[in-house]
Amino acid sequence: MLDISLKQVQAMSLGFLLALTGGSWLVMSWSFALFVFVGGVIAVASFFSGHRDIAAFLKTFEPPKEGEEPAKKVSKKSKAGYIIKFWLRLAVIGVVLLFIVRMTEKTEDIIALLLGLSTVVFAIMLTTVSVAGRYFLSRKG
Repeated sequence: MLDISLKQVQAMSLGFLLALTGGSWLVMSWSFALFVFVGGVIAVASFFSGHRDIAAFLKTFEPPKEGEEPAKKVSKKSKAGYIIKFWLRLAVIGVVLLFIVRMTEKTEDIIALLLGLSTVVFAIMLTTVSVAGRYFLSRKG
């Protein structure tokens, strides 16, 4: 069985963030690197927060272990709470990004921000390619 760990994706996202920020600083400018870093921090923080919330939500569906009392059923209120929390997080990110874009004076800073926001996407793509490669290479026949 192939194991896909979200903790690995999170660690890889942080690695990409550091690499992109350092590379941007060396190749472009400090301003460009700063916007890459800001975008990356927003993306990684959102991914961490979303992962934590989804893990907590899914844990409510697990059957109780032996000797433990069964957990309460997930109410419609708590489901709605998770959905509302998701949309609030998305709205806050949108407002923060709008504020940052309004502050920028150069188009290259917006491109840097988008590059930083892509760090989690890079990590997910690399993880997907890695898992697919392991799957196809491990097939016998």
